[in-house]
Parts: sequence; structure tokens; C-alpha cells
Amino acid sequence: MGLGEMSKEVTMKVIKLLMMAILMGTIVIWIMMPTSTYRKIWLTSMRAKLGKTTNFGKPGVNLLVYMFPMILLPSLGCIYLHLKKQTSVDQFRSGVERKKREKCSALRRPMLVKGPLGIVTVTELMFLTMFMALLLWSLTNYFYFTFVTVTPQSAAIHGDKLWEARLDSVAVRLGLAGNICLAFLFYPVSRGSSLLAAVGLTSESSIKYHIWVGHLVMILITSHGVCYVVYWISTNQVYQMLEWDRTSISNLAGEIALVAGLVMWTTTFPAIRKRFFEAFYYTHHLYIVFMLFFVFHVGISHSLISLPGFYIFVVDRFLRFLQSRNNVKLVSARVLPCDTVELNFSKNPMLMYSPTSILFVKIPSISKLQWHPFTITSSSKLEPEKLSVMIKGQGKWSTKLYQMLSSSDQIDRLTVSIEGPYGPTSTDFLRHDSLVMVSGGSGITPFISIIRDLIYLSSTSTCQIPKMTLICAFKHSSDLSMLDLILPISSDISSFLDIQIKAFVTRETESTHNKNIIKPLCFKPYVSDQPISPILGPNSWLCLATILSSSFMIFIIIIGIITRYHIYPIDQGLNKYTSAYKSIIYLLAISVSVVATSSIAVFSNKKQYCTKNDQVVEGLSPLVTESSPQQLLSESTSIHYGERPNLNKLLLGLKGLSVGVFVCGPRKMRQEVAKICSFRSPENLQFESISFSW
Repeated sequence: MGLGEMSKEVTMKVIKLLMMAILMGTIVIWIMMPTSTYRKIWLTSMRAKLGKTTNFGKPGVNLLVYMFPMILLPSLGCIYLHLKKQTSVDQFRSGVERKKREKCSALRRPMLVKGPLGIVTVTELMFLTMFMALLLWSLTNYFYFTFVTVTPQSAAIHGDKLWEARLDSVAVRLGLAGNICLAFLFYPVSRGSSLLAAVGLTSESSIKYHIWVGHLVMILITSHGVCYVVYWISTNQVYQMLEWDRTSISNLAGEIALVAGLVMWTTTFPAIRKRFFEAFYYTHHLYIVFMLFFVFHVGISHSLISLPGFYIFVVDRFLRFLQSRNNVKLVSARVLPCDTVELNFSKNPMLMYSPTSILFVKIPSISKLQWHPFTITSSSKLEPEKLSVMIKGQGKWSTKLYQMLSSSDQIDRLTVSIEGPYGPTSTDFLRHDSLVMVSGGSGITPFISIIRDLIYLSSTSTCQIPKMTLICAFKHSSDLSMLDLILPISSDISSFLDIQIKAFVTRETESTHNKNIIKPLCFKPYVSDQPISPILGPNSWLCLATILSSSFMIFIIIIGIITRYHIYPIDQGLNKYTSAYKSIIYLLAISVSVVATSSIAVFSNKKQYCTKNDQVVEGLSPLVTESSPQQLLSESTSIHYGERPNLNKLLLGLKGLSVGVFVCGPRKMRQEVAKICSFRSPENLQFESISFSW
């Protein structure tokens, strides 16, 4: 290891320690927040020092305590990931690193397999328990405060009965607890977040955390709203429901936010989401209404507790918007007989992504608003100028795409916009002695990218490549054509393969599949169509750290100037400006800072790195030749008709110190594999589910 590598390693360790210190300090604040010690001592002391400043006023305390650390944390995470990307240490085969990973492998084992939470690992259960403990701790402290301070005497002062006064107090505390959950709601859906990547998570694997927290948010704020409605009815104050207070809590704004939240919540339940996906998709854009009127409801000072996660989401969302404005160069496609198409895009060689990454695709000729995620099947190392996705016709959108491409030979061009790719920052497949990949139907797609990436490593590296076993289940023999996508069209890579494919056709007893009916299509993209390129350039993490830190500093400067020279001279503690006015100023300041810094970063990167590439990348034409992947893999492929794979028999008894078991497919298949690899299974089986639900 050179001196430069050592300095990077030291810097990474220092950043990691600093991030842990910030995280621990934030956790302490969250634990202490519902206590009287925090309210009477800590908060009073901080407000005495910061709350009376002419630059920030009362919100200054929450800016420093809640928002600043949670913007600094992802900024440091970006720098850490940038340095990690630059290091050349082979962590996969490092003995020390491997021992550390083996010790942590038990924490990744499935603990819960069936139930409303889905498949939950030991680590996930631990963090879920800690989060629920924080929530229960907060509610306990809040309710204790309610029943101690609210007495018959204090209730009589306001003309309320004891139960009415306590109901009023409980409603407030439920809202405070909902604010705690809301603070964590947007982190899992920030696709390019460094916080997720730094702990080895991806946005698609984190969706379930967003679902869990979202349910908690809606349960708490709905209870908060219902309690107040009951209170107002019992005390003959129904008129309060239409009140919009100038300087305090706005009831009407809270009700608008609650209605928007309930509409979103209703469509999230699986029975509705799967049947009416478009309703789910479109109603989820009400998050803008929800957050806007939530801020109006509680005021900007209290909103700053939950705004950091939303701030990071806004940065991520605007970067996605900038990327989606361009049409990308779609150069070819293959139409398979199983209602499946493969789309091949031109890619800038500078764009690198990991196996199992996903790409969000919009085709305006099908829908001008809908975006759909698809797993990338190509390898950025093996195919530096091509990016491919496979799309199975399962819903309305994908079925229209298949019908469009399969029914006509006259399509010269297809307008496509993309967002992504998004995926893990690194993969550790080489730490396993063997890989077993279990798929159902189109669940084979992430494994195609894994196989192709390992093919590249086997041809360019001296590392020991794990033996691969692909167990794939299909309904019909026509689905076997998906196997043709495993390898790129090349005849000189089969020698690098150590793979066995066990295919199962469950609904047919013999083959009805014609191998020669794959339909190739070539497109003629416009000159304005661009190859898929990294939105923030090759140093994307460093650029994102710059955007986060500089936008926050600009936001602070704007707020400081406006407060000092516009609000304070007139207001001076007399509340002449309404709470909504101050909230709008803060929200506009956030918007201006994010839009300005993100736009400058994206357009400067585009000018510096993205050169015009008018030539169609050679070798993208998917013509089926004599050396097709199907023929190259025929010797290592066994096909079983009329039966399902016996996963217990295939997985139990596998030899090797570390056997990576990956599954992507229907829910029952994932649960079955998870059960086999659960906490009581042989220690060498290490489970990972790649499937996700949007």
C-alpha cells in the first residue's frame, strides 16, 4: 500500500469516526427531547444564547440542533464514499476484511420470514426495535407529562372537564410523536443519498423502511387529528376547525395536510396499490401538499426538526428532474416471445454502476408522466458503451411497450427519458466461495448483470471467481428465451464461465419454444439524443457533497440576511409577520439554494465532461448469430419440465465456507429461500433478497 493509499485510509477512518460522533450526538438529542430536562434546562439555555439573535431568531436553535448535523452527516458521507471509490485496496479478498464480514454475516440472516413486515433480517429487527423503543419512550414521557400536569384545577381554569383537558394534551403529544417519525420518512426514498450508500443500503431495498415509517406517521397524525375533532365537538368549538391563526398553530392547514396524507395512505395498501397502481402513483405526488401545509400548521421552527430528511430528498429530486429533461439514445432492442423486450442504450464509458442497479424509464408515447424502474442487465465493465434493461409485459405500461415493438417494424426511433442508474456503491460477490441465484420469471434480470460482471473479472483479474449456480423457474417454455440475454453476443467469453443453470418450466411438460423467433430492432436516434451519462460526472459523490454543503450555506445566508434586515426591524418580537409568511420565506430560501447549486453543478459538469457522441456504438445490434448465448450455455444448462425447483434439496448441503444465496422473484419464493437460510440454517448460507416493491 502506497503513502497516498495510507493517507486516504486514515482520512476515511477519521471521517467515519466523525460521522459516528455526529450520529450519536443526534441520537442523544432525540432521546432527551421528550424529557423535562431537555425542555427546562437544555432548550432554555440554548434559546437564551441563540433564540434572541437578530439573524435567526427562535428557529436558530432548531437550525443548529436538528438541521445542521443532518446536513453535515450526508456531506461527510459523500466525501467518505468518494475516497472509498478511489482506494485500490482489494477488500473482497483481504483476509482481515473477510473475517470481519464473516462475523457480521449472522446479522444479515432472516429473522422474520412471514408477516406484515415481510422478510426482516437480524440487523433490521434490531434497528426497528430501537426505533420503536425511541417512539415508545417519547410517548411515555409525553403522556406522563400530560397526566401529571393536567389536573382538575388546571382544566377548570380553561373551562374544560378533566378528560377534555387531558384529551387536548394527548392530541398535542401524538402530533409531536408523529413529527419524530416524519423526520425519518424521506431518507429511504432519496435514491442518491450517501447516508444509504454509506451503510450498504440501496433505495430499492430501503423502500420497506419508508413504508414502515409512513404507516407510523399516518397512524399518529390521524390519531392527533381525531382527538382534536372529538375535543372540539365536546367543547362546542367546532369553529376551530376553520381557524388559521396568524402567529401560532393553524388548524385548517393541519386538516389540509391530514386529508392529503390520508389520500396517499389509502392507496398504499397492497390490495389497492397492485390493482390500481396509477392511482397510487399519482396520489403520491400529494406529498408536496402534505409537507407544505404541515409547515404552515406547526410553523417553521418546529418544522426544522423533520425538514433535514425532506431537504436531502428535495436535492435528490431536483437532480433527477435535471437528468430527466434530456432524451437518451436508444439504439436497439430485442423482442422476446415471452412478452419481454430488451432495450439497449448508448452509454458514456465514464458512467460506472454496480450489478443489480436499476434504471427508471419514461416513454412519453406511452405515458408522459409515468416512471417505471427496471433492473439493468448489462455490465458497465464488460460493456463500457452499452446499457441494457429487460422489461417484462406485466402491467398496462409494459404491455403497451411490448405491443408497440412487436407489432411494427416501422419504428425508427423511440423517445426515452431516464433517471439513474441507482444501485449499491460496491458489491462483495468475491467474498463467497460460490453463488446460488434463485429467480422466478423476470426475477432473473439482476442475476444477468451479476454473471456478466463476474465474466469481466474472470477475464481481467487473478482473483478466484466463485462458482455460480442459477436456479430459475418459469411458467412457460417461451420464458426460456430470457436465458439468451445472459451473455452478450460474443464467442470468446465462454471459457471464463463456471456456471450451472437449472431451469424449471412449471406449467408445461414439454418444450413449445421456438428458438428462432427473437425479433431484433435497430433504431435511428436523433442527433440531440444523448448517451446515458453520470449526472454529476465521474466524481459524483464529491460533487453531491459540494451541492449539499454549499446549498445549505446559501440557505443560511439568505435566511440570516432576510431575518436581520427585513423581519427583525419590523417584527422585533411583536409577531407582526404571520407564521405562514415566515414559513414561505424559509421554503423559498431552501428552493432557491437547492435549484441554484444543483443547476450550476449539473450544467458545469455537462460542459466539462459530456462530449457529443453522434456515432452509434458498434456491436449493439442484437442479431442472433451462430454463437448465440443459448448455444454457449447449452452444455451447462439443464431444463426440467412440469415441476418446481425443490429449493430445500438444492440449497441445503451446499459445500463451501461461504455460499451467497440470492433470490429475486415472487413473494412466496423469497419467503421459502429466506426460511431455508434463516437464523437456524447452516452457517455457510448467506441470504440476500434483491426483490423490492414500488
